[in-house]
Amino acid sequence: MKHLDNVDSTPAQRWTFLLVVSLGLLMIGVDNSILYTALPELRSQLGTTETQALWIINAYPLVLAGLLLGTGTLGDRIGHRLMFLIGLVIFGAASLAAAFAPGAWPLIAARAFLGLGAATMMPATLALIRITFSDERERNTAIGVWGSVAVVGAALGPVLGGLLLEYFWWGSVFLINVPIVVAALVLTVAVAPPNMPNPVKRWDARSSLYALVTLSSLVTAIKEAANPDRTGWLLAAATLSAVLGASAFVHRQRRLDDPLLTFDVFRSRIFSGGVLAASGAMFAVAGLELLTTQRFQLVAGYSPLEAGLIVVAVTVAAFPFSLLGGASLHRAGFAPLISGGFLAVAAGVGTAAWAGGHDALPLFIAALALVGAGAGAIMSVSSTAIIGSAPIRRAGMAAGVEAVSYEFGTLLSVAVLGSLLPLFYARSAGGDMLTGLNGAAYDDAYLTILLIISALAAVFAAVTGWCFRDNPKGAHAPE
Repeated sequence: MKHLDNVDSTPAQRWTFLLVVSLGLLMIGVDNSILYTALPELRSQLGTTETQALWIINAYPLVLAGLLLGTGTLGDRIGHRLMFLIGLVIFGAASLAAAFAPGAWPLIAARAFLGLGAATMMPATLALIRITFSDERERNTAIGVWGSVAVVGAALGPVLGGLLLEYFWWGSVFLINVPIVVAALVLTVAVAPPNMPNPVKRWDARSSLYALVTLSSLVTAIKEAANPDRTGWLLAAATLSAVLGASAFVHRQRRLDDPLLTFDVFRSRIFSGGVLAASGAMFAVAGLELLTTQRFQLVAGYSPLEAGLIVVAVTVAAFPFSLLGGASLHRAGFAPLISGGFLAVAAGVGTAAWAGGHDALPLFIAALALVGAGAGAIMSVSSTAIIGSAPIRRAGMAAGVEAVSYEFGTLLSVAVLGSLLPLFYARSAGGDMLTGLNGAAYDDAYLTILLIISALAAVFAAVTGWCFRDNPKGAHAPE
């Protein structure tokens, strides 16, 4: 089959390649949350501690968020088709290593390499869509599919993980990536547009390293601060490392002719509001899904599949409201969709906390659906706010910030809320979960964190309401 060249490619070739790109993006999204239902099994099979469990979850989005700003620029330099192929190979190899990891720390290392593969692939997926689809109407449709796949992938993880664990061992949640990678490699070679490198484009590896050091140190500091048996020197060293890394990153950007990030873009209230909205929505959804799947398995005795099906209510509601939000932006404006979406999230999580404390499962599931509806409305237009309000000459930078916003929200949620759970549990039960689970104490900790999420969502509603107080009906980038 002939390579696409943007001119003589057939519709079948273009839409087949969109399927390939969507498979890659689906894997990236699913691997963010597929382990939520697998953590109890990992604790049993690998003997992981609470801290190790959080690192198993967070190693992936940590590396992904830390490298995303730089890998897009590297793709410009060596070609996005080549970057996509390299990312697929890394992702497949890391999936094999994770599936057969003999212990917690080898699994954490494999998850970090999965993040490297995802960071290599993700910017290339959108860039290749723009190259492949020269017709504006086709391109808009393809980008719409791309966005929907990203939302579905992130929300599908707990259900898919539960389904696999119902019939196979825990390594299957990684092994499922391998045949998808092989198929995507073959199809990319067959139908992808030719590689178009731009050697003039500069890539600054030091900036990516500084960003990764900053995020890694920040996550370590959060986890150690919430650890009842914290080590003082480690907390101090991680905090200092985060401050130094951030300072080095900012200083480096100011010296570069072509920086990964210029901070003046945050002067736009619409841009900053979009970043806050994307991060806040993912913070709420990721935290709710992670903690809820754990609670129903550890306390209520649900199987991984049953626990995954509980949180599927978020996905079922998020997808249609994501589509409706994008379609109604030109009429409603940002304020009701984003600020109103956070109010729905706050009400939904608050209701879920009440229902969870009164064993009202139907109301609990309905509350999760309300959370999904609010989050779907937010995420459908926050990307428009970020990309549309940035100067046209910084469109690539804005796209990188948009991707990092979602990953950072997930990363921060797992680090903060996942660390608070054992802290609250220890205070309530008088000991940690390794000595035997106290269901009442676990529920107290879980419901307390739900109330914290609800309160934070209400704060985000107020802050984004201020950011979009003029309620524009769209974001128009300056020249």
